[in-house]
Amino acid sequence: MSSDGNKKQFWKRNAAKVPGSIQHVYGAQHPPFDPLLHANLIKAGNKPPPATPGKPKKATTFQEFESITSDAWDVGDDDDELLAMAAQNLNIEVVMETANKVIENHSKQQERQRLDDTTELEHRDEEEVAEDEEEDEEDEEDRVEEGDVTSPELSFASQSSPYTDSRLVKSHSEAPIGSPKDAAGEHAALHRQRSLPHRPPVIPLVARMADQNTSGTPAMTEREASRLDKFKQLLAGPNTDLEELRKLSWSGIPRQVRPITWKLLSGYLPANAERRESVLQRKRQEYFGFIQQYYDSRNDEHHQDTYRQIHIDIPRMNLESLVPQPKLTEIFERILFIWAIRHPASGYVQGINDLVTPFFVVYVFEYIEEEVENFDVSSLQEEALRNIEADSFWCMSKLLDGIQDNYTFAQPGIQRKVKALEELVSRIDESVHRHMHHYEVEYLQFAFRWMNNLLMRELPLRCTIRLWDTYQAEPEGFSHFHLYVCAAFLVKWRKEILEERDFQGLMILLQNLPTMHWGNEEVSVLLAEAYRLKFAFADAPNHYKR
Repeated sequence: MSSDGNKKQFWKRNAAKVPGSIQHVYGAQHPPFDPLLHANLIKAGNKPPPATPGKPKKATTFQEFESITSDAWDVGDDDDELLAMAAQNLNIEVVMETANKVIENHSKQQERQRLDDTTELEHRDEEEVAEDEEEDEEDEEDRVEEGDVTSPELSFASQSSPYTDSRLVKSHSEAPIGSPKDAAGEHAALHRQRSLPHRPPVIPLVARMADQNTSGTPAMTEREASRLDKFKQLLAGPNTDLEELRKLSWSGIPRQVRPITWKLLSGYLPANAERRESVLQRKRQEYFGFIQQYYDSRNDEHHQDTYRQIHIDIPRMNLESLVPQPKLTEIFERILFIWAIRHPASGYVQGINDLVTPFFVVYVFEYIEEEVENFDVSSLQEEALRNIEADSFWCMSKLLDGIQDNYTFAQPGIQRKVKALEELVSRIDESVHRHMHHYEVEYLQFAFRWMNNLLMRELPLRCTIRLWDTYQAEPEGFSHFHLYVCAAFLVKWRKEILEERDFQGLMILLQNLPTMHWGNEEVSVLLAEAYRLKFAFADAPNHYKR
């Protein structure tokens, strides 16, 4: 912040909006910046001029940015011209001959694939084969009548290429084995979708699982199998070497051993294997004892505001992999209310609700083998749900013990860390720092949420889980190392930041960074850069540390 005597500090100028307790705080939620609702943050001289109809409009929202960059999924104008030229140069006989060749080649390819996938299809009924080919031929004839034909090479490529379909193409190991009728129906569906607008595929929580091992059971590479064996050998000993476990976990934890590893690294479970079961039973009983003792007081006059805020915030949580349902809401309400009652110095603050989700999702993995995408938690046995709830509560409590000053009155921990981030970025990349200062973007306006929610609103949940593998392994990962991750995260978008030329554009970008398709590789690069910064700027100010 400026030291000019004519300018007051941000918090003094906005005293009415100081975050704390259960009040709504700026940046805790995820809506784009609205200049009409936050007009006091935009000076009159910096308001962007109204767009003129004749000028090309620059992307000002993430949705527009996404539409601009979606051309990789669309067929370009040049391709359309080539297809039209090809169609004009073909007479009806050539068209029919081409179509028949395409059908024949397509049928042969499908037959080879079916023979590779399962031996059962070797004995399928000849009548079904004829019906399959006849339906394919009818579909192709429909295409011919509509004039949607090309040369054999272009036509066959249009059927084979995954980029011509807006659906996410699965690998052979994921693709279900269907009947010939199913294949014909899929072919017809593909034909219908040719007229639909193209969209980038939505990558679910379980995407790229061969890399991330956060869900599903894909075939492991030799390296992944070797890493998993190292974890199992380390965890199988009578006393787990926690230092060695941290070193091994820094680069990511295999899904199969992530629940037990997180419990050990967080300090919830002891290193001694013989004591773990008794500790689990005692802690789980203790948690449900708290529920019996405190949960009925949620409607008391001095607790009802806290409970009401929790009840409002839970539907806003980032539960991208779990089906929202009353059972899940009840579990999260109990976890958050009991934590708030037992920590009166801070109480409940918006942002704490997000920190439950990674623990809950990881501990669900302990009881299921299938993919967690759209998993219905009510299908689990009651005892398993109780265990997951108690374990999530205690591990979230351990995390918050290290960053509790982020959530006490006026959230001083976050203010210190945001100030430290500003100083760090000014040393790492002066151009980015000057650019934001020039357009009067204060770090608190976007980085508050980064600290308050630990980047959970900026990254997909699968990336948060991978990020927390390293945070659990890194000393003071959530309180100290997170600062360097935020610095590396900001500088990563250097090009996009420098291209924005007004306050509103910068705020929209910083609150809607395009990380939807991020996975293990991107998170690993981010962590490596943060680790480099940690040592390169080891003399950075330490006033933000607890």
